[in-house]
Amino acid sequence: MTQILSNITYDQQNNLTTDIYLPQQIKPQHKILLFWHGGGWFRGDKSDLQELSLKIAEQGFIVFAPNYSLAPEYTFPVAHQDSVKFVKWLLNSKYSVTPTTKIAQIGASSGGVLALYLAGKFGFPTVTWSAPVSFSTWMKDHASTPALSAAQKELGLKKFTDINNAFYKYFTITYAGSDQLPTLQKLDAQSYNYQKLTHLLMINSTAELSPVSYLLEFISVLAKENHEVDLKLLPGTRHAMAYAKQYLAESVAYLTKAIEITN
Repeated sequence: MTQILSNITYDQQNNLTTDIYLPQQIKPQHKILLFWHGGGWFRGDKSDLQELSLKIAEQGFIVFAPNYSLAPEYTFPVAHQDSVKFVKWLLNSKYSVTPTTKIAQIGASSGGVLALYLAGKFGFPTVTWSAPVSFSTWMKDHASTPALSAAQKELGLKKFTDINNAFYKYFTITYAGSDQLPTLQKLDAQSYNYQKLTHLLMINSTAELSPVSYLLEFISVLAKENHEVDLKLLPGTRHAMAYAKQYLAESVAYLTKAIEITN
């Protein structure tokens, strides 16, 4: 039976905690999976990942589901910085593993952006579910779109794309703390350093919150840098956690194979 260690502090100053899922049998050279929740950087919690984390632990991973600082109180790049703090804490903790190539990640939605950021810094094999990757170009392309967290309720919008666009703009400005181009460009996933990027699988639906056109532009940037990227497009409009259960096994299998290849 998986043991859950709840609310383990990794940043005492900012009261940031992680939940840890320990499989029934931990092998000497155990594998670790970092699981980053979504929510547009302004909502969401590690507890949202409990059901899936338990399933991943059954596959032999020690799973860490960290919380990070949320907007609007904490704006970019605080959540990104928190993710790095967490990794540094982990690498110096009793749960650390050598080599670090036995650490992998899954990131849902905005949590996928944090996972991309860490993948470039540390080389962890990574799966993203519906990670939004474009902010500066997206904002320029949607200059007239209102920024609303609940556009259907607040403006009575009924068109799916209009509701999604209003939300996309809301969480972008809320976390960026600004609609100024220089800040948004720094938030863009393509602006991160991918020098250590190894295995990356990006899953996205064809018509959802994270538009495929921007995703393909990002993958093109990675391709120009000669990086390996796998892309899986799902039919429909489901976003991140809406298809997570269906594609969890495939995601974990991908990361398991990546760890085996690397080690």
